[in-house]
Amino acid sequence: MRLRAVFLSCALAFAPLAGQAQETLADIRQDMSVLFVEIQKLKRELSTTGGPSVALPPGALDRINAIESELQRLTAKTEELEFRVGRVAEDGARRLGDLEFRLCELEDGCDIGSLGQVPTLGGEPEAPATAMPAPAAAPQSSGTQLAVGEETDFRRAGEALANGDFQSAADQFAAFRQTYPGGPLEAQALVAEGRALEGLGNTRDAARRYLDAYAGYPDDAAGPEALWRLGVALGELGNIAEACVTLNEVSGRYPGSGDAIAQADVAKSRFGCQ
Repeated sequence: MRLRAVFLSCALAFAPLAGQAQETLADIRQDMSVLFVEIQKLKRELSTTGGPSVALPPGALDRINAIESELQRLTAKTEELEFRVGRVAEDGARRLGDLEFRLCELEDGCDIGSLGQVPTLGGEPEAPATAMPAPAAAPQSSGTQLAVGEETDFRRAGEALANGDFQSAADQFAAFRQTYPGGPLEAQALVAEGRALEGLGNTRDAARRYLDAYAGYPDDAAGPEALWRLGVALGELGNIAEACVTLNEVSGRYPGSGDAIAQADVAKSRFGCQ
């Protein structure tokens, strides 16, 4: 019975992971460690001097040894992968935090002490983000009920941006964010305001809006556009190395956002990123 249980456990451990999508690397490593212990117990039973306690099919011990070796290899690979993922996530967050700090230094009146925590890159899997619609189109609210007049005000500001009235658009989106702070359209309003500021030639403040949109709402539909536009703005401000790091992050952070990835690739070619 023990032998059957061990083989069943191994079969489940190496089965497709469709039903284990929510497990972390640490969970998988722990499961493999438990299996390894069970195999060691079984081998001890097989090596006793008394009569065999279980009936073994031919070659069973060799298969157990092979399973044990494979478990050791997979455990080591899992630990290595967990370490690499954690290092990449921490390094990416540190780089983005440094960008936020530098932009704050460039902005008059910015309080460095009030900067929030930049979200760690990677983390739990999420549904692929979609590109933000044109500001003149109906805004996406992610199913959250909008306040009275919120969609109308957003659409009006978007029409000014689409018509090239950048000063009016920037003023309207700034007023919109003050009127509906933290609302479901906040991230999209920040990106649209950044675009209006870019139209006015104010790249520094535009970069700040893009950074606020990404750092504050990384999982919003506007996140991919905010990130690639931030990279472009940093490049135009002369921070080529930081721009390349940010643009390279678009495909890793938002693998399903083909439009944003394409824009980031164009920008990387423009700035000579490796």
